[in-house]
Order: sequence, then structure tokens, then C-alpha cells
Amino acid sequence: MKNVTVFLAEGFEEIEAITVIDVLRRAGANVSTVSITGEKLVHGAHQLPVVADMLFEETNFAAIDMLILPGGMPGAKNLNAHDGLKKQILRFHEQQKPLAAICAAPLVFGHLNILKGRSAVCYPGFEQELKEADVQLKPTVADGHIITGRGVGTALEFALRITEKLLSKEKADQLAKAMLVEGWH
Repeated sequence: MKNVTVFLAEGFEEIEAITVIDVLRRAGANVSTVSITGEKLVHGAHQLPVVADMLFEETNFAAIDMLILPGGMPGAKNLNAHDGLKKQILRFHEQQKPLAAICAAPLVFGHLNILKGRSAVCYPGFEQELKEADVQLKPTVADGHIITGRGVGTALEFALRITEKLLSKEKADQLAKAMLVEGWH
């Protein structure tokens, strides 16, 4: 079973986080939510309170297969301000382990210079944050071990793209069919 973490910062986009968690759990992945706030209770951008499974400090990163960053404001900026998270992202990148970010959150990858020469997407207006990336206008993009998504309306496709990368195309196709996702792939 694949172990995945979805990071929660104050002001995270609720739909992006919960959609990814739901789809990946349906796919059979072990998904943990990790708070970077020092508290398990984290409030989303629209004040939805979510209780994280664990705190950043409690996370065994050696057992994790993929890191996922939901967007939202100020959630994405709060993720970018967390030095411990950025160190883990760089470690995963060096090991070519899967990373994913949606909406404004790809700015974290951009500021770490891990998108240089890669295709990526983000929420409109954040393109300049994706330093030296080949910014696309697609709903989601997978380039090597990095997956990016544009925003709330693409959250389901983003989650399916992660499923495809982490598990298999067949599993992503199965879920898309079961969830009535039209036009997947």
C-alpha cells in the first residue's frame, strides 16, 4: 500500500484537499493529513475546520511515498513559509519521489527551483512564481515525478492523475468510470 501525505496549513483550499484524500483512499492508498500549524485542528480558506491525522513533527517521512500540497490562500503561502516542509520536498525531489501541488501551491515548488524546464500548471496569476517552468493551460500536468493542477475545478482530475502516477492507469480509469468522470484521459 502506498503512503501519501496531504499537508494542511491555515487557509488551505478545502475542495482540493478533501477531493485528493477521498479519491486516493478509494484507490487504496494510505492517506494521512499532516498539519503544519502545530495544532491538529486546521481551518480552510472558507473556515471549514478539519482535524489532521498528525502534526508535521510526528511524521515519519521515511515511510511516505508521496507529498501533496493543496492550494488556497493564505494556505499556499503558509506552506511556502514552513522550512521543514520545504526541506522534505527537496529531499523527495532529490530521490525522484512523487510530489504534487494544485492551485497556488505549485509556487512552493517554483520557489525551490524544482520546476526549472518542466511543464507545470497553477492558478491564474501565479505563473511568475513557477520559476523557469514551461507553464501550460491544461487542467493538470504530470512531468516526471511532479504533478501540478490548476485549481478547484480540476481537483478531481488532479486526484486521478496522482492515482495514475502512484498506483496505475488502470486504477485511475476504474475510479473515473465509477465516479462518472466524463472525458478522463
